[in-house]
Amino acid sequence: MREAALFGSCPRCGARTLFDGWIKFADKCPSCGLAYSRFNVGDGPAAFLTLGVGTIIVVLALWLQLSVEPPWWVHAILWVPLTVIGVIAGLRITKAWLLVTEYQRRAEEHRHDGSDLS
Repeated sequence: MREAALFGSCPRCGARTLFDGWIKFADKCPSCGLAYSRFNVGDGPAAFLTLGVGTIIVVLALWLQLSVEPPWWVHAILWVPLTVIGVIAGLRITKAWLLVTEYQRRAEEHRHDGSDLS
């Protein structure tokens, strides 16, 4: 499960086809046909991850400011890219982990007419 989350692998066949872009899921796996749209990861990972990354960045920025007192532009050059990279990388891993967990526990979305979304 860890490998699938880290590398964006399909939970069924293991092909690295989970994402279509940086953090957008593909519609389905081209190798085995698993429809990723059957799973609802939601926005929960984004909120918690942003708070976590933000907390770490603020603590590090305060530590740097109190230790070295660099000019303001050093903070801008350092913390803005690190925040973006941290959130995007973390979102990718977290979303993949949640989708794989939903797949393993068979917690998928179903239509109200009784058919699934595959």
